[in-house]
Amino acid sequence: MEVAVGDSELYGARAEQRFIPEAPKESARTSFERDRARILHSAGFRRLGTKTQVLGPSQDDFVRTRLTHSLEVAQIGREIGKELGADPDIVDAACLAHDMGHPPFGHNGERALDEVAADIGGFEGNAQTFRLVARLEAKTMRGDRPGGLNLTRATLDAICKYPWAKGEGPDREKSTRKYGVYEDDRDVFDWMRLEAPSDQRCLEAQVMDFSDDVAYSVHDLEDAVVTGRCDISAIDVDEVVEATTHWYGGDSDALKEAFGRVRKLPFWVSEYTDSYRARAAMKDLTSQLIGRFCSSVVEATRKVYGDGRLGRYRASLIIPDHTRDEVLFLKGVAVRYVMEPREVEPVYYQQRTLLFDLVDALYNAGPDALEAPFAEEWRASSEEGRLRAVIDQVACLTDLSAEQWHARNCGMLSTLL
Repeated sequence: MEVAVGDSELYGARAEQRFIPEAPKESARTSFERDRARILHSAGFRRLGTKTQVLGPSQDDFVRTRLTHSLEVAQIGREIGKELGADPDIVDAACLAHDMGHPPFGHNGERALDEVAADIGGFEGNAQTFRLVARLEAKTMRGDRPGGLNLTRATLDAICKYPWAKGEGPDREKSTRKYGVYEDDRDVFDWMRLEAPSDQRCLEAQVMDFSDDVAYSVHDLEDAVVTGRCDISAIDVDEVVEATTHWYGGDSDALKEAFGRVRKLPFWVSEYTDSYRARAAMKDLTSQLIGRFCSSVVEATRKVYGDGRLGRYRASLIIPDHTRDEVLFLKGVAVRYVMEPREVEPVYYQQRTLLFDLVDALYNAGPDALEAPFAEEWRASSEEGRLRAVIDQVACLTDLSAEQWHARNCGMLSTLL
């Protein structure tokens, strides 16, 4: 395991630098606390409240949106970071921001926009997040160009789940689908990664990524059970394992063993009824599982790297195989009982068609159909840049506003979504 030696001071002056120099501010807040506040107050963060997590926000009052999911990820990540000695505000900021680039309709919308953008470098939610915080969010200017939130180098690096451009990662095939920057944003990205180990994520980004998986696995299980989509007393292990390996990979036998361990835990809920006691038991289950997974990685990481303060490139997060398998199986439950059934529902096709139609209509209508920042981007761009401006506009929309924009620009929907 290669871990580079970073700055002699864990979060020294270079980690606090901003791409656009700013005058010092007299405040008791640190640079990283200021980064967190910029994300928290951003328009992109607010829009997460009406963007799909797994189930659409209009389908049920109980289910999580991208916003509530991001807050839960931040709570988990902050605690792990704090226990490892990483700056909790950097980890918190990365967790809050990690889904800001995701478009309407969740991963279904991401796949649709990637297809539309195939000739201009594709669309990837993580690369869009970087573009949003480094360029599109209204906070600073780079001369006559937008400067985004102008976050510190350390916070930008922590947000970057995949620190490479398309096709440049350590796994070339995988990195054509999962990457963290478009070519158009390489100048800020290259500045951010100055002297960072090639293809290696900083510890804070690793904590963010693991916290995302934990929140997703545990809370989506809760959503599936409480909304009646999954009968927790009758989980079909073989079906879940098949769905898990198809979507995420993994070893079938290890996944079965993982579920065998989890369901023997004293706090596992063997059946669910819609009573206060049952709801309390499900909530305790989520809390206990989060504690189990987080304690496991903190203990394993400390065992390798000792008791000192960890962060940046001083350590890599150690995730024991048994913990990874347990998290992966629970993610597979959501796939089997929520995500796979939805993929064959008419609404999935309608959502993709809506986004295809909307991009086409806005591109043909030109800059006057776009909001001011994206209209400016259009007017200053080549043909490829104009399509990217339209995709930036559409990606910023929420599920609800995407439907409204479609009705206004493409005619009323023939079928309610």
